[in-house]
Amino acid sequence: MASRRRKRKSGSGSAVVALLGLLLAAAALWYWRMPVRPAQAVFVEIAPGSSTTSIATELQQAGVIRSRWAFVGLHLLRRGRLKAGEYRFEQNATLDEVYVRIARGDVFTIAVTIPEGMDRWEIGERLASAGLGTAQGFLEATQSEVSRIRDLDSQAMNLEGYLFPDTYRFGRHATDVQMAEAMVRRFRAEAVRLGLTTHIHEIVTLASLVEKETAVPEERPLVASVLVNRLAKGMPLMTDPAVIYGLRASGQWRGAIYASDLSEPDHDTAYNTYRHAGLPPGPISNPGAASLSAAMHPAKTDYLYFVAAGDDPQGHSRFAETLDEHQKNVAIYRKAMKQTGKR
Repeated sequence: MASRRRKRKSGSGSAVVALLGLLLAAAALWYWRMPVRPAQAVFVEIAPGSSTTSIATELQQAGVIRSRWAFVGLHLLRRGRLKAGEYRFEQNATLDEVYVRIARGDVFTIAVTIPEGMDRWEIGERLASAGLGTAQGFLEATQSEVSRIRDLDSQAMNLEGYLFPDTYRFGRHATDVQMAEAMVRRFRAEAVRLGLTTHIHEIVTLASLVEKETAVPEERPLVASVLVNRLAKGMPLMTDPAVIYGLRASGQWRGAIYASDLSEPDHDTAYNTYRHAGLPPGPISNPGAASLSAAMHPAKTDYLYFVAAGDDPQGHSRFAETLDEHQKNVAIYRKAMKQTGKR
């Protein structure tokens, strides 16, 4: 009898252990598989060198996971490498999904596109509008960090021309200097790809003019040829975008070009390509790869003039070798614009 009672007790004890095991397994499965949704979008900053326990604690405190110990246990099973950075959580996610995101380094970034031809003022404003840095801070960075391109352009006064247009992804706390550095690195990579190794100051300056003066992409080499031909003959380039840049840099820009801006000494700047022959002192915008290529390899023409396409209904610029031909093109252009009601 005693032996049977012992067997019953032993059997019931095994059942309890098995039940506890099932309950623990169910709890572990629940922690692992049931998604959690934070009360609102939250950011979790994981500092470099953080321990798994500290990461798990931050996630739990932010309401991203239910149990830090479940996260630690999962890490012991996965043995992945958790990456530092800022993470944004706002949707339902299981413990496993949270872990995978951090192991993958799926950090939160803000995408911002810098179009070809933007100048440093415009880039700063665009970054600020995206919630990145300040317009003034970025402008100051383009001045203070000019040493970063001295090896490319010893004449550079700022980073204008070397802030390569592209789509960038920056963390919320990226500094103005870090963003400027990223754009310069992108320029360097593109310069290598294009084979741009000599006369960089002149080519980037010319490319910046081509970028601002060309409305039809395939006409870039033709526009470059006009500028190169005028330079060869010692003719002033007479480019409005350069004038505008000089006025803006000197704090004289009034939103439009007036006759006094082109002729009066009080409004004169080194970028006034009506009064001063040759290239302006430096780039007036940040050109893309196509304009850099056009400046490096301009078309072979005898053109000295062109009327930019702009809103031309025919959709292309008009190029001319003589002033008489150019004036006829201007008249045709104005007539077309009048017919469309643009002027």
